[in-house]
Order: sequence, then C-alpha cells, then structure tokens
Amino acid sequence: MDRFVETLSNVLSPKLAAEWAAALLPQVLVAAVILFVGWVVWKLVERAGKRLKDRDTIDATAQTFLFTVARVAIFTVAGVMALGQVGVNTTSVLTSLGVVGLTIGFAAKDALSNVIAGLFIFWDRPFVIGDLVEIGGQYGRVSLITLRSTRVVTVDGKMLAIPNTTIVNTTVASYSNVPHLRLDVALTIGVEEDLGRARRLALSLVQNDPAYLKEPAPRFVVKAVNDYNLEVELQAWLEDEKSHVARRFELRELLFEAFRTAGVVMPYETLALAPVELAKAS
Repeated sequence: MDRFVETLSNVLSPKLAAEWAAALLPQVLVAAVILFVGWVVWKLVERAGKRLKDRDTIDATAQTFLFTVARVAIFTVAGVMALGQVGVNTTSVLTSLGVVGLTIGFAAKDALSNVIAGLFIFWDRPFVIGDLVEIGGQYGRVSLITLRSTRVVTVDGKMLAIPNTTIVNTTVASYSNVPHLRLDVALTIGVEEDLGRARRLALSLVQNDPAYLKEPAPRFVVKAVNDYNLEVELQAWLEDEKSHVARRFELRELLFEAFRTAGVVMPYETLALAPVELAKAS
C-alpha cells in the first residue's frame, strides 16, 4: 500500500506534471497551428468558390456539393494531422472510426440512405437550386440541396425539408429545368356558341403579348363535347417559365373577362326538366 501511495505521489507530483506539460506544450502548439491553417485554407476555398459563383463559373448546386466535400476533407486532414502531433496513433484512430462509422451506419441506415441518395441527386441533377419543382404533390422553389434532404420553399412561404430517399424514389416534376413551359387554361362555353369567334377572342389575349412565344404558336382547342357545354382550353407557351404561377392566374382571369364582356355563354353543367303529362286512368 505504501508503495502504491508513493508511486501515485510521484505521478501526481507538480514537478513531474510541469515536465510533462513542458514536453507536450510544443506539440499542442503545433497541433493548434495545424488546425488554424486548416481553417484558413477552408476560408480561402470558400472565398474562391463565392468568386466563381459571382462570375457564373459554377452554379449554386455544384457549389453546395463541392463545398460540402471540401469542408469535410480539409477538416478531416487537419484533425488527423493535429492528433498525430500530440502523439495519438492516427492509424488506430482511423481504424476505430471506421468500425464505429460502420456500426452507426447500420444503426442509422435511413440517414445513410439519405446521404447516398443526396450523392445521386448531385450527380444526376434532376433539378438545381432555384428550380421550380413538384415532389410528391408539394410545389415550390428549391432553396438548398444537402446530403440529407432537399429544402423546398412553397408559394405560401413554407419550407419543406424532403428526405433525399423520398426524392429518388418518386416522380419529380420540374417547371424550370427545361426552357419554356406551356400554360393550359380550361373553360366551358355553351354548345350553341360560335367556336371561331371564341377562338379569336382567346388567341387575341396572348398573340401580341411578349410574355408568350409566337413559336410554338398558341392554340385554342376543344377538349370535350358535353350535353350542355363544350370544354375548351387555351394553350400558350411562356417565354419565362418561372413566372407560370402568376401568369396562369392572370390568363384565366383575362379569358373569363373577355368571354363575359363579349357575351359568350359559359354555362354550368345543368339538367333540364321538361313537364310530362300523364294520361288519366280510365
């Protein structure tokens, strides 16, 4: 017992602690410098990326992906080098991290699936930041793409964080990934109306408007012939596909007002009742 107390006293002696601290201090300072250099390198990379973005050399989606990879790589290398300076066996640490990462991966397979799906999204690029998309019935503008989820801001200001696995396993409709978009505005008119007159009225709303393309030319078509009305549709291609929501509302209102002012009958689906005289029983 006395020997144990003596050994413990020697280990915890101020002199030995001072010697240990003096020997370790240079290594800690070097490790701190390495971490600081890593932080400086990251800031330089971040600044260079922003300059490239300002020059339209790289789009926001690619920038997000490259920044994520660069940040992880820089700080991982700096951390490993700093640990090596203070005497930590980095090989053992990396091996342990690999085992721990594998264990966590099995435990959090959904999160890992989202990361893998995020890499597929960055690679395949079904949409980019700023695109107008519809995912699972939710419509909005893509504001951010991360390795875990895609952030979509809806037209009423809500931010939706959609898991990347949901995106790669469902149909994604992009309203701005392909240049130009066709607006289809439907309405009903009476079966007795002059189709030629209705067509001229509808087409006059978009033919001289620079917001709509002249080629492909706008069309006015009959979608269905019902008992008491005709289902018609005005189809026009937009110059700026990102304005389709506002333009659709505007064109629907213009079409209704033009038909109402011109006296074009726009009936509801109705049933006509005709009186029937029953013969009296003898």
